[in-house]
Amino acid sequence: MQLPAPFLADRGAVDDAYALMTEHGEEAGFAAAARAEQYRVLGNHVHFARWRQIERLITYLSIDAALDTVH
Repeated sequence: MQLPAPFLADRGAVDDAYALMTEHGEEAGFAAAARAEQYRVLGNHVHFARWRQIERLITYLSIDAALDTVH
């Protein structure tokens, strides 16, 4: 399976992903997507893109298989 690693602008994105995963468990990706949608509706493209990347990070972290070369 080839899934590109998400772009992370700062450490805060990882912290937010962790907080959502702790609070929502398997539904964390949906929670991040909902936040992204809220910002899209508001017209805030910066926060929309940030939450979409957090959603991708949660998806990336939730896969049990190795997604790339393991050293």
